[in-house]
Amino acid sequence: MRGSGGYAMVLAAAFFVVGMGDALASDPLLDQGRKIFRKCQSCHQVGVSAKHTVGPLLNDIYGRRAGTLEGYRYSRAMEAAGQEGLVWSEEALSAYLEDPKSAVHGTKMNFGGLRDPDDRRAVVAFLRQFSPGAANIPEAPPTAPLENADPEIPPHILALEGDPDYGEYLSSECVTCHQADGEDKGIPSITGWPGDRFVTVLHAYKTKSRDNQVMQSIAASLSDEEIAALAAYFSKAGQ
Repeated sequence: MRGSGGYAMVLAAAFFVVGMGDALASDPLLDQGRKIFRKCQSCHQVGVSAKHTVGPLLNDIYGRRAGTLEGYRYSRAMEAAGQEGLVWSEEALSAYLEDPKSAVHGTKMNFGGLRDPDDRRAVVAFLRQFSPGAANIPEAPPTAPLENADPEIPPHILALEGDPDYGEYLSSECVTCHQADGEDKGIPSITGWPGDRFVTVLHAYKTKSRDNQVMQSIAASLSDEEIAALAAYFSKAGQ
């Protein structure tokens, strides 16, 4: 059966932030970032259905040279900043969010800035979810190697036989960060992972044995059967 956690994941992946509402898993930092981002969403969109509006869409912003996203007409100032070497990292985003017009003189972005560093950190963490290539992000890598701190998984959970078709259905949110083709672009690939490893890692986040707020929230929304289904799908993906 499709649990409520699975539907929450699909809804979170299916809509850009304007339509996400409460579909994303609850997390204090991400909740704060999502609320603050409402100040931005009249001009910017993120998510699977995002498109350019008044401002450019903000998917995949980490590691991208400023003023280079295809299909959007940037100001000359932003294009020049990119040509001079401005690349969007955590630090660069925070500085720009604090005072856009000081960070990039001549930008057409008409926003007064976020003076509170906690607000900027929250927005940066929120945007991280939509940047699969993020290499400089607030949280630890979401698929760090197995460590001794990982919990011992009960045999009956490891023995669950997941439905790979259902796993593919649930995988929409996973592949917004982890590359479906198996490439590692700052966030490690999970394509082809052994099923028992996948289950162990997800349960480590679910029990908070691994420290990553985004992954903890996602894992907490999944039932044991949904984790097994995702493990079955990703273990065979790419073959």
